Amino acid sequence: MTDTGTPAQPFHVAIIMDGNGRWAKARGLPRVAGHKRGVESVRKIIKAAPDLGVTHLTLYGFSTENWRRPEQEVSALMGLLRLYLRNEAQKMHRDNVRVSFIGQAEQMSQDIQDLMRDVTALTANNTGLNLTIALSYGGRWELTEATRAIARKVASGECQPDDIDEAMINASLMTHALPDPDLLIRTSGEQRVSNFLLWQCAYAEFLFVDTLWPDFDGEVLADCIARFGLRDRRFGAVSSLV
Repeated sequence: MTDTGTPAQPFHVAIIMDGNGRWAKARGLPRVAGHKRGVESVRKIIKAAPDLGVTHLTLYGFSTENWRRPEQEVSALMGLLRLYLRNEAQKMHRDNVRVSFIGQAEQMSQDIQDLMRDVTALTANNTGLNLTIALSYGGRWELTEATRAIARKVASGECQPDDIDEAMINASLMTHALPDPDLLIRTSGEQRVSNFLLWQCAYAEFLFVDTLWPDFDGEVLADCIARFGLRDRRFGAVSSLV
C-alpha cells in the first residue's frame, strides 16, 4: 500500500493454471473435459484483465515437465492448443491483445509452431493487453539458456566475467521485454511455483487460491487484485505501515 493509502495495482499478473484434472474428476468426467473447460477460463481472464488495470498477463500453459504426462493427455492438450490458436487469433486481434510466447517452441509440432508464429505476427502492433503464453517452458531451462548465452559472450571476448550483472542476465531471458510480475496466482490450492518464472518472480506477491482453474473467472481475478492491494510491498525496505 502506498503512503497515500491508494491500493497498489498489479500491472503484470502471472497465473499458474492448475486444477483442470481435479475439476473433471469431481464430476466423473475425463481429464480432457477439465482442460476444455479451462480454455473457457482463459477467455474470461483475457477479457477481464484490462478492465482491472492489468497491462501484462502471463499464463503457464504447458511446462517442460508436462511432457511426462500420459501420451493421450498430451495429445489432447496439443489438440486444444491448436483449436485455441486457430479460433481465438482473430478475436484477440480485434480486442487489441498483443500475443507472445516463451518456452521451447521447437518441441512443439511444426503446425503449432506455425500457428504461434502467425498469431504473434498478427497481433504484434496491438497496444492493449500484453498476453504471454508459456509453452514447454521451465524456469531452470530458461536460466540455463541465459547462462550459456552469457558464457558464449565471455568466450568470444564480447564481455568479461566481471561485466556480468543482473541487467545482463535479465537481458538474456526470454522475458527481457516484459516487466517483472507484480502478482503470481496459483489456482487449486497448491502452494508451489512449479519452475515458473523463477528469476522474474523474485519480488512478486504470491496468492494461492483454492478455486480450480475451470472455475476461475473475472470475479475471482478481481478478488485476487483486491487482496494484492492490501499487501505492503517493501522490496527489502522498512514497511511504510510501521
